[in-house]
Amino acid sequence: MRRYVNKVLSDADIQLNGNRSWDLQIRDERFFPKVLWQGSMGMGESFMDGWVDCEQMDESIHKILKSPISERYNPLWLSGITTIKAILANKQSKKRADIVGKRHYDLSNHLFQCMLDKRMTYSCGYWKTAKNLDEAQEAKLDLACRKLNLQPGMKVLDIGCGWGSFAKYAAEKYGVHVVGITVSREQLELGRQICKGLPIEMRFQDYRDVSEKFDRIVSIGQMEHVGYKNYRIYMHTAYNALKEDGIFLLHTIGSNRSVYRGDPWIDKYIFPNGMLPSAAQLAKASERYFVMEDWHNFGADYDKTLMAWHQNFVNHWPELKKEYDERFYRMWKYYLLACAGGFRSRQMQLWQIVYSKRGVPGGYISPR
Repeated sequence: MRRYVNKVLSDADIQLNGNRSWDLQIRDERFFPKVLWQGSMGMGESFMDGWVDCEQMDESIHKILKSPISERYNPLWLSGITTIKAILANKQSKKRADIVGKRHYDLSNHLFQCMLDKRMTYSCGYWKTAKNLDEAQEAKLDLACRKLNLQPGMKVLDIGCGWGSFAKYAAEKYGVHVVGITVSREQLELGRQICKGLPIEMRFQDYRDVSEKFDRIVSIGQMEHVGYKNYRIYMHTAYNALKEDGIFLLHTIGSNRSVYRGDPWIDKYIFPNGMLPSAAQLAKASERYFVMEDWHNFGADYDKTLMAWHQNFVNHWPELKKEYDERFYRMWKYYLLACAGGFRSRQMQLWQIVYSKRGVPGGYISPR
């Protein structure tokens, strides 16, 4: 098995126990059958359990995803089972909507305070002119506000508002009123404290329960939790909630191809029931509801964002290890580094899409 794995990895310029930063260091022979049998699940769990190490796992994942390995050696039995489950059941139904909140976003506010920027923005930064994470996140928030053409007094719906970073920025800088909804109790509690005194209402609410009308809608990092069976419902909800002359900004990670499930390791350990939409799936879901005014891809910026989060996490581990064990540390490192490698390989994208109901009169001019 070792010889076979070595041969497979050589296609990605990765050596076993080599001396380059992206080479895999094998600590336990059980790694070989596990990774051959379970693919990405086997790689992630082997790293968590210390069976394999890598000085630069982000670059190792980048090389694997840029090579034919990820397609050629995908364990069909595992992908087949998870795909069948996704087709048979609606894993992102309304009854299951708060699972990701409980298992991921409710881990602890302290963890995310240590990892994120000062505004606690848990989505891709915009690094066009930014020199650090704080600047990149403020640039992203301002970019979203400008694309929405926010005007004082407008009422804005923020679907998946997190800890209120967009709501707070938009209220302070653009004078709008924001209703933010989340399915995380921890986010809601801290977010209300952060946004106290501003024209912001934060609710524990599923997007399917929204019934008011808004001048603008923003959705940053929410679509990844919606699921392909609900994409059309999501667009229908946004359509009904948006005023006739309104603008809807959708900010989401995207996949290069249409899928019906998420990565097995990510689904089990990080984002339960998550999956990435494709351009085709989003276009189909929005058909007859919206005019697509602008489609902006800055997916390469997520690599920088994730590496900044990883550095923050490592720097704060001495205080975080009082709350989490070593296996969590390795799990969280793998999550951040593997995702960075995914964006570096351009297998994942970051899209900001601007929609209107009837088309912006005279045409929409998008800021960059």
